[in-house]
Amino acid sequence: MKKILGVILATIVLLAVIWYSFIYLATYSDGYRSGELIKFSHKGVVVKTWEGEISQGISGAQIFSFSVLDNKTEVIKKLKEYQGEYVQLKYEEKFSTFFFWGDTKYFITEVTRENSPHFNRD
Repeated sequence: MKKILGVILATIVLLAVIWYSFIYLATYSDGYRSGELIKFSHKGVVVKTWEGEISQGISGAQIFSFSVLDNKTEVIKKLKEYQGEYVQLKYEEKFSTFFFWGDTKYFITEVTRENSPHFNRD
């Protein structure tokens, strides 16, 4: 009986490790999005996560919501600095996520300031 219980417990732990590894390592898609950074905040009651939005059009009709992992300190610093600016974001879309990572499946890995195609800032 103890042997069967041990095998069942080991199988459950192994499946949990495999599932966590898959979610952590697997990238569903990756790419770039550009737009005006209209929101970046540290939100949450129990678990604080970094969340943001960019507007991908003049009217703000298309909003791209994203999350940033806590270990991306350079990205967080740049996003705070670039608030209201036109930016290009490199992102990874995860197959799934955990509640303590963020509200979205899109995680920003790099950010650069860009010139807006809508406004000429000389």
